[in-house]
Amino acid sequence: MSIIIKSASEIEKMRTAGKLAADVLEMIAPFVVAGVTTNQLNQYCHDYIIDVQQAIPAPLNYKGFPKSICTSVNHQVCHGIPNDKPLKNGDIINVDITVIKEGYHGDTSKMFSVGDVSPFAQRLMDVTYQALFLGIEQVKPGNRFGAIGHAIQHYAESNRYSVVREFCGHGVGRDFHEEPHVMHFGKVTEGAFMEPGMIFTIEPMINQGKKEVKTLADKWQAVTKDHSLSAQWEHTVLVTDTGYEILTLRAEEL
Repeated sequence: MSIIIKSASEIEKMRTAGKLAADVLEMIAPFVVAGVTTNQLNQYCHDYIIDVQQAIPAPLNYKGFPKSICTSVNHQVCHGIPNDKPLKNGDIINVDITVIKEGYHGDTSKMFSVGDVSPFAQRLMDVTYQALFLGIEQVKPGNRFGAIGHAIQHYAESNRYSVVREFCGHGVGRDFHEEPHVMHFGKVTEGAFMEPGMIFTIEPMINQGKKEVKTLADKWQAVTKDHSLSAQWEHTVLVTDTGYEILTLRAEEL
């Protein structure tokens, strides 16, 4: 399967979907506090996407996933399923949002601090966020996809963290997951060449401890094997004629 080059009209629809996904993360931010359950966060996001945005929460029933968002807390790496356990002071949580609008997907995630988090948890989140943007800065026509992974891996490992290998970014558009696979490790000489009109996610998962993860019996939730903290940030990115455009940029990032 080849990498889809989006048309001008498709890119415009992707901008709309990306903006909506970013808006959900902005909406939910005040609710991410100690005492709230991830099921409550899921319901707030579900209602907002359906009733306010008149869009569709992509994760719901995707290959059997039971909720409208993913919520990954502390040592959960990704695909955390919302539940009735309240968040507590000091937790870190990734909220992953994918919205479908007019048939196109906008995909993004953000780390949140619950109350007062430890300095080492905050540093992990900060380094992961910086790694995401170092990867995004590699996006331009003529660069290989391996340049993204190389930049992320080099920065994360220079800070004595590890990069999860089992999960990666991906092309996105009419389908939730398209070609290519966007690795968060590797060499600058690896992967296909980027071309204008390609749209994909970059979503590094960085562990405080070792890189190894395991998937729980539900076949969805991935956790660190050594129970160390994990952080992830995600943006949907368009390759332009001269570089990149982040389609899921939030107001706080402008």
